[in-house]
Amino acid sequence: MLVLLSLAAAAAELLPPRQQGALTIDGIPPIPAEITERGRQYTNVRGASLFGWSPEGGPVLIGTRFGETNQVHSVAGPGADRRQLTFFTEPVAGASFDPAGDGRSLVLAKDAGGAENWQLYRQDLATGKPTLLTDGASRNERGPWATAGGRFAFSSTRRNREDFDIWTMDPLDPASATLVYEADGQWNVLDWSPDDTRLLLRHAISVTESSLHVLDLTTRVVTELNPSQAPVAYGDAEFTADGTSVLYTSDEGAEYQQLVRQDLATGAKTPLSADLEWDVEGLTLSRDGQGLAFTVNEGGRSVLYLARTKTPLRRSRIALPPGVIGGYAFDPAGKRLAVALSTAQTTSDVYMVDVKRRDVTRWTNSEVGGLDPATFVTPELVSIPSFDGTQVPAFVYRPRSATGPVPVIITIHGGPEGQSRDAFNANAQYFVNELGIAVVSPNVRGSTGYGKTYVTLDNGKKREDSVKDIGAVLDWIAREPGLDKERVGVMGGSYGGYMVLASMVHYADRLRCGVDSVGISNFVTFLERTEAYRRDLRRVEYGDERDPDMRAFLESISPTTQAARIKDPLFVVQGKNDPRVPMNEAEQMVRTVRENGGLVWYLLAADEGHGFRRKSNRDYLNDATTLFLQTHLVE
Repeated sequence: MLVLLSLAAAAAELLPPRQQGALTIDGIPPIPAEITERGRQYTNVRGASLFGWSPEGGPVLIGTRFGETNQVHSVAGPGADRRQLTFFTEPVAGASFDPAGDGRSLVLAKDAGGAENWQLYRQDLATGKPTLLTDGASRNERGPWATAGGRFAFSSTRRNREDFDIWTMDPLDPASATLVYEADGQWNVLDWSPDDTRLLLRHAISVTESSLHVLDLTTRVVTELNPSQAPVAYGDAEFTADGTSVLYTSDEGAEYQQLVRQDLATGAKTPLSADLEWDVEGLTLSRDGQGLAFTVNEGGRSVLYLARTKTPLRRSRIALPPGVIGGYAFDPAGKRLAVALSTAQTTSDVYMVDVKRRDVTRWTNSEVGGLDPATFVTPELVSIPSFDGTQVPAFVYRPRSATGPVPVIITIHGGPEGQSRDAFNANAQYFVNELGIAVVSPNVRGSTGYGKTYVTLDNGKKREDSVKDIGAVLDWIAREPGLDKERVGVMGGSYGGYMVLASMVHYADRLRCGVDSVGISNFVTFLERTEAYRRDLRRVEYGDERDPDMRAFLESISPTTQAARIKDPLFVVQGKNDPRVPMNEAEQMVRTVRENGGLVWYLLAADEGHGFRRKSNRDYLNDATTLFLQTHLVE
């Protein structure tokens, strides 16, 4: 365990706000060298995300970091070198080749400063020169390539900065960009029909309500696939090989997302996974439409299935280590499936599944900063009863060599429709192995992965029921002999940041400190200032601030309204360009708590948005978090 005798003295040396590169450091003491040196191994951990295949089915495209940000690399085979293809200062969010192209260029997405106004580019791999394909200002979301190649579909807010219209484009000719559907709300493109005459679209209304539509590119007529009076949520969807049916995931008539085949002419639906009592979280078809891969979220762990698209569907469960699958894609021939998998002890890497033999080969081996993966802790999955009998799942990481009750940090995911899962977590491993802190990651009500009823248990005026779940977690900690109920902190980002602030309001006498990253501090100001394209989605979840009664309720439960009750030290982290939770949410919280005499550390990054993506910024944030926890929780 890291022991720092000078922490109390260092913490007393509070300095006025100062600049360090793009960071504004306010109230944070100098970082001891011991923290920086030891933390570097954990911050040098890197992973590999899957972007897709080259047109000929040879190398795969991955995203990984060798400098400041994630860039595009290609990997030609198991254990082969990662060949870097892009060298931007900003991270690349995704990239793909034209499936019918020559492999000389790819289309990628990136933003500037974390503002999430993704722009699409064509990257020439021979010259390294990028060509801007979009308008440089709106938010653009990359969609699929046409079956025959040569053009792709995407959604964009370029018309009014609020609604996601549907466009198509030949990336070799940016002037070919064509608006094919003027939308109202959040729409995205899921697939092209086999003959490229239709697009399959999804309209998102909330996490529990969406709809599927087919757009005829000739007539520009949009037809809803499955009109329903009751709210239904759809996930992935693709046309079958003959274009007569669609495979999709849906919770219609079920608690969980199920795999369904629907005939487009008759509307007849055939359930394909009714026996699986968990969410089918995604699907993909091989290019010839004969192979099907889909994943199931079993209590926070991913299970991969392969099948042939025949009736009845016969599936095979693929033997992978327990963990979380972040992406998967068939090669052009449909003979291999590339899978990005993260486990508790291994960061995300790409594996290859032979479709015929069902065997698995690891293609990438991402570095973990020279650390021994055998020392990483696998979390225990527990179920914690809450105030009303609802069972709250939680992953618990415990230090292996503890000799007595250890301090605890409760980490709360964002969303709120997110989920803490059994994937690699460098911060959790650092807290457990270096600081001797146990980590409890609950999936409070409102989390996805446990059915559509559970995800709605915190909506509207039930908002603080999720905060009561944290009270139940504190009760559970108090009953656990190996955990120290007198030394408990709370940490979270985005909606998890709100949960941190609300927990510090309601459980000030049971917590020692809190770390709030890009968190909501006032629901009214948040809903008024979050980007316009997000507001209606968030109003479904939190309530409509334009209604006087709901506005009064949202004000009453907002942390800024109750900040006088926060007595424990608080660390607030914010990106200046955050489009989701604007900087004002952090600034007003810092100001209010300080005006009430509270202790607040504040870190603002001028070149970040909703979370820190640049390595140097994350390094400082991790070091400052360590100092904060050592000072206010461990000692």
